[in-house]
Amino acid sequence: MTEPRLEDHLKRLSEIVRTLEQNEAPLEESLKLFEEGVGLVRACHSKLSDAERKIEVLTKVSADGVESRPYSNTP
Repeated sequence: MTEPRLEDHLKRLSEIVRTLEQNEAPLEESLKLFEEGVGLVRACHSKLSDAERKIEVLTKVSADGVESRPYSNTP
């Protein structure tokens, strides 16, 4: 099974927010939805952080130039 995409997480988060804003769900269901939403927010944050790290890193080489290099997992 493939891992859900960021867009899938955001779509589900929107559904949860709409449901919670309507105030029609019982307390127990609302708590479960809230908990699911927190997990989705964390997953989205993780995916965005991973994407950010993969973007090219610019490092200053000298006073008048920069060197572009791809992100590396090694320090």
